[in-house]
Amino acid sequence: MSVQVENLEKNMAKLTIEASAEDFEKAVQAAYQKNKNKITIPGFRKGKAPRVMIEKMYGAGIFYEDAANALIQSEYPKAADECGLEIVSQPEIDVVQIEKGKPFIFTAEVAVKPEVTLGDYKGVEVEVTKAEVTEEEIAGELKKEQENNSRTIDVDDRAVENGDMITLDFEGFVDGEAFEGGKGTDYPLTIGSNSFIPGFEEQLVGAVIGEEKDVNVTFPEDYHANDLAGKAAVFKCNVKAIKVKELPELDDEFAKDVSEFDTLEEYKKDIAQKLKERKEDVAKREKEDKVVDAIIENAQMDIPEAMIQNQIRQLVDDFVRRLQSQGLSIDQYYQFTGLDNAKIQEQMRPQALKRIQSRLVLEKVAEVENIQVTDEKVDEEIAKMAEMYKMEADKLKELMGDYEKEQMKKDIAVQEAVTLVVDAAKVTEVVEKTEE
Repeated sequence: MSVQVENLEKNMAKLTIEASAEDFEKAVQAAYQKNKNKITIPGFRKGKAPRVMIEKMYGAGIFYEDAANALIQSEYPKAADECGLEIVSQPEIDVVQIEKGKPFIFTAEVAVKPEVTLGDYKGVEVEVTKAEVTEEEIAGELKKEQENNSRTIDVDDRAVENGDMITLDFEGFVDGEAFEGGKGTDYPLTIGSNSFIPGFEEQLVGAVIGEEKDVNVTFPEDYHANDLAGKAAVFKCNVKAIKVKELPELDDEFAKDVSEFDTLEEYKKDIAQKLKERKEDVAKREKEDKVVDAIIENAQMDIPEAMIQNQIRQLVDDFVRRLQSQGLSIDQYYQFTGLDNAKIQEQMRPQALKRIQSRLVLEKVAEVENIQVTDEKVDEEIAKMAEMYKMEADKLKELMGDYEKEQMKKDIAVQEAVTLVVDAAKVTEVVEKTEE
């Protein structure tokens, strides 16, 4: 096998890979052995026809496709290693020569890791949100806990009010005729949830248990049922029950019931501390993101399209796996959302580009700063992983190949580069804007 490298524009390269005529012949013979049992020749039992007879009947190239695929799969990885390029995409393969008695020649067009020219990466100026906790946020957390510990009670001495949970019978009519899907019995509905079409829930405010009430609405023009879209309808409704949430009192007893604290004041301090920690984590990620964004802005790099497409494919594959873990196929997702593969890929593009840019500039920082990752640091990381997966560290280390360990070193170096540039940044804290 031999390989020639041609550098193209925009960090692309073309590898011309040549396998000998002898290797091509071996691949064709292997293809014959693989496929002979599937081919019938008059006068021969199935699988017993000589290769020459099959080629005479079906053409000399009958086994060429399988032979070519086998050679490409075996020779391309060797050529990729031999050429010395840092390839960052899947190859685009093109067969140049495939002929009996001649070398098999094909090309592989690949994206090459772009060179990064760093601008200022130390002392970049960024603004981040100050991790402050307000009384309103503490009150909101307390309200959530009250809701979690609430009980529902029946109300029968008043009409329906906003926020009530009601049990409802209803039937819908258009032009005096009942329509399919417009009837419900003992339907649970929270007034103000906006789970019905606009105007429906508001008209039930003031309704009394046991009395029929007409609700007049108009279906939206974009309603999913075309035969109802834009049409006026009357729903004959009967409220059968009204329930309300009864919230526990915010006092020391409440704190004892829902937490490890004896007083409400202690519980509120704990809530404030946890909120602050969450906000500090968010602020830390925000600071890292903004610092890296600033370094990207100051840097120069020419990212090949093939590299971006490769990253997009990885993101889409990850997304599909997450859907599958939730019991949903990508086709079902497309059906529910109205999206398709092209739209998903377009949505993923900014994220893919940002991932590539971030990785490239941080790897360059690690290189310029001569960040070295010791075997001890790798061992520490493996120990953390082992603890996460409930495995023995030595066992996990055994299972990892040299490539995985080398990749881990690169990942650690990148993270240390993040720490370096963030520590060196000039950060201004700004107060979080609240909606009025």
